[in-house]
Amino acid sequence: MKRHDPTAAPAPASTFVPAALDATKWEALQPLYQQLLGRTIHDADGLERLLLDRSELDAAAEEASANLYIGMTRHTDDELARRRFLDFVEQVEPQLKKVGFELDRKVVECPFAASLDPSRYAVLLRGLRRSVELFREANVPIETEVTKLDQQYSEINGAMTVSFDGQERTLPQMAKHLEETDRARRQASWEAVAARRLQDADRIDDLFDRMLALRHRIALNAGFQNFRDYQHARMQRFDYTPADCERFHEGAEKVCVPLMRKLNAERAGALGLPKLRPWDLKVDLKGRGPLQPFEGADQLVDRSSRVFHAMDAELGAMFDSMRSGDCLDLESRKGKAPGGYQYQRQRSRRPFIFMNAAGLHRDVITMVHEAGHAFHSLLCAHDPLVAYRGSPMEFAEVASMSMELLTFPHLGEFYSAHDADRARRDHLESLCTMIPWIATVDAFQHWIYLNPTHTREQRAAEWVRLNDRFGADVDWTGHEASLRSMWHRQLHIFGLPFYYIEYGIAQLGALQMWLQSRRDPQRALANYKKGLSLGASRPLPDLFAASGLRFSFGPETMGELVDEVGKDLATLPA
Repeated sequence: MKRHDPTAAPAPASTFVPAALDATKWEALQPLYQQLLGRTIHDADGLERLLLDRSELDAAAEEASANLYIGMTRHTDDELARRRFLDFVEQVEPQLKKVGFELDRKVVECPFAASLDPSRYAVLLRGLRRSVELFREANVPIETEVTKLDQQYSEINGAMTVSFDGQERTLPQMAKHLEETDRARRQASWEAVAARRLQDADRIDDLFDRMLALRHRIALNAGFQNFRDYQHARMQRFDYTPADCERFHEGAEKVCVPLMRKLNAERAGALGLPKLRPWDLKVDLKGRGPLQPFEGADQLVDRSSRVFHAMDAELGAMFDSMRSGDCLDLESRKGKAPGGYQYQRQRSRRPFIFMNAAGLHRDVITMVHEAGHAFHSLLCAHDPLVAYRGSPMEFAEVASMSMELLTFPHLGEFYSAHDADRARRDHLESLCTMIPWIATVDAFQHWIYLNPTHTREQRAAEWVRLNDRFGADVDWTGHEASLRSMWHRQLHIFGLPFYYIEYGIAQLGALQMWLQSRRDPQRALANYKKGLSLGASRPLPDLFAASGLRFSFGPETMGELVDEVGKDLATLPA
């Protein structure tokens, strides 16, 4: 058996793909993929060379897709950017899925696959076998239709603006008004956004109904009874099951919801209110205005850079490397898609961070979160296999969520000492809200796809039921329609089904990393970088273990960690 020596020099880089290849065009990609399909494999070395050459070609195609997606989300109102993205989705992605399946099958059926070193290739081969098992050519055009529907969802959201204070504002720009001390203005701003969302509620429900039907058909085509079980298999969740997700829901309900509602009651009392309303959740309890961590994207970048340099010279250098090369698009504007993301451009191995900054503390959190993803991308960019230049999302989100907490000691780059404490408290309180929200979104999707013939009325009723189970103690009187459609704002439900529980699993890993850092900051950072540098080359529990973390997310683990959060909240000034 061919063994992998981890101390040996890496395999020679592939030179299979021409430097000037236009990977946005199938006619440019096809001859190279056909060469790979037609290649005769004589031994394990030949199979390994096939894997390396394919990796280089896949990286070129993935970067082409990334750049088109980035262009579309930066300018959802740009018809050329939209058309180029859709052309790739319609003309290239279906062909990539088909040829990818053929190559996957070529590898897993190759008699020399058993001669590859399992310490290096076991995870890759396991994933390829699963992909081969699930692939159905009939699903390729259906998946294309789903992607197009998700692109329409982005367009609808990107076009949403409101008029407030005589100015047209995007919905992310409106968020700052929920922190104002004038309750009437908070209510007016919240209601303006809610009313704007309701204008498109039927359109969004229409899109989702079509997505639901298409996804159910995909599952049936692959031999599954429902899309939930198909998607868990497709996402290669080898190390946990839907039943484990239900244990996470149970933990959120038993551990986090009581603490969240206790904080809700304290908030209502501090504000002198009989009950919180949706516009009362962000305002400072002492009547202070919103935290103002920066003005403009340049200041956000400068201050973030100082934070990372204060933490670790290597992290600081990695962050600064993104200040050139079109790696950052940070400020909110009309026509820009909602949300934030980090996208690794796999051929150049250059990360891209996208967000909608409006000068709020949550923008600082988004910045360090997405920088954590970028650090992950850069730390494992050395791997010659593109499949290993990332990791399962449950661990990828540890990279980002840990950074939200590891930066706590350095918030003085953005704030006074007093405001830094306030920011830390706000973040810890938000964890008590976030974990139940994750449980809500995940449980909602379980119900949706296990009951694919449900009506819109039943779907809305299930959302309200789950809000009763997991939600904050808030009075929605007069805004019941907004509550019933609140799930519309969660883009993962539309474009990334079932990709959300990962945030909860990862948050528990991040809290463990935070506790490590309080005992030994340098050791914690070393563990952080050690785990991230492994990419996806190890099973999920091994990645956690490499970072000194337990892969556990039931009520017991959640209880231990949330108890530590509660202790910290008891010491931080309100």
